[in-house]
Amino acid sequence: MDRSKETVSTLGRMPSTRRHWSRAALLTSVGLMLAGCANNAPQDIFEPKGENSKKIDTLQRPVFYIAGVVALIVIGVVGYAMWKFKDRGQDIPEQTHGNPKLEIALTILPAIILAGISVPTVITVFQLDKKTDAECIINVTGQQWWWEYDYATGQCGDVKIDKPIVTAGELVIPEKTNVLLRITSRDVIHSYWIPALNGKRDAVPGRLHTLRMQADQPGIYTGQCTEFCGLSHSRMRQAAVALTAGDFQKWVDNQMKDYVAPEAGSLAAEGEAVFTANCSKCHQINDLKNADGSPVLSEPDLYVVPGVAPNLSHLMNRTAFAGWTFDLLTDECRVKLWNAKPADFGAMYLKGITPECFEQVALRDWLRNPPGMKPMFVDPNNLSSTGGKYRGMPNLNLKPDQIDQLIAYLLGRN
Repeated sequence: MDRSKETVSTLGRMPSTRRHWSRAALLTSVGLMLAGCANNAPQDIFEPKGENSKKIDTLQRPVFYIAGVVALIVIGVVGYAMWKFKDRGQDIPEQTHGNPKLEIALTILPAIILAGISVPTVITVFQLDKKTDAECIINVTGQQWWWEYDYATGQCGDVKIDKPIVTAGELVIPEKTNVLLRITSRDVIHSYWIPALNGKRDAVPGRLHTLRMQADQPGIYTGQCTEFCGLSHSRMRQAAVALTAGDFQKWVDNQMKDYVAPEAGSLAAEGEAVFTANCSKCHQINDLKNADGSPVLSEPDLYVVPGVAPNLSHLMNRTAFAGWTFDLLTDECRVKLWNAKPADFGAMYLKGITPECFEQVALRDWLRNPPGMKPMFVDPNNLSSTGGKYRGMPNLNLKPDQIDQLIAYLLGRN
């Protein structure tokens, strides 16, 4: 075959191929855009559920619409220019350079648009930064890869907290209450974000950033870390649980109740011994005691990089674990809780994880091999760079019977 004809034939097929890929790219883009428009998305920025998020929504919607109109105009003008003045051998079109009226107009119009956006933006930023109306203060600390919540003593809305409460994963707050979060980090930079209740706020080691939080009604509002923070950044999630004042009082009372040891000789009692021997090095359970009556105190600063691990005192009062990554509720019970009416939500949430709603497969897999479920260390066998400490939870090499015992014990931590 003549090489020149082969080349011409190949070149003749290229435009068709380009058109094919262009159409595919366009359809893919449209599909991805529409996929982001799902109803009832748990992290939808256009579904505000609190005073602060509504301020953001009031600001972002007109900006979004204006930006959309500007984008359509720009795309239309550029598209028209590309079609109208495509090189067909014609003379160069008349140039607008040096046209003072046009240049002034194209300078003033963007300035007006930017002024219209910047002024309400600055006003909203100052409104969101208000601290004087705080009715509850909670310390929030990010670490690889979970969030810790430390409730300061004193008033939290209508409820008085008599002694510190430390929990993880789920932030529990009273509804219609101005909560002030004081956010920091123990290791690397994280970013705290629950879109239904407010915008993002970075958690920076050595610094304290504040964030207002308020929920209009009872429910679960989810979020996630939005600053890349290591291997399991995508698995660092969190939730805010809003309760009525009465239900929040019940939650606080439950957090401060005395430790109840499992019945002697039971599987749970064996699990308590397994926990004390293996897990208590890092994880604290309040008022847990050794056989001699001395308190069991965790020392995570000796074993993990952040120097702290989640407090497991009331693990089964939460709906998820391990950075709020894995469910403790079965799918059926989780759907019922998430779809509960605001008036019914509190009573359902305060039940905790009951045996019939306990999703134990994920917890068993976690106890069997945590790094296999949530990557935490590039090379877990080389700890020289961290002084012998782990990032995240290591594999404790628990035996199947030990896992059974631990499950029975943890199921009673509610």
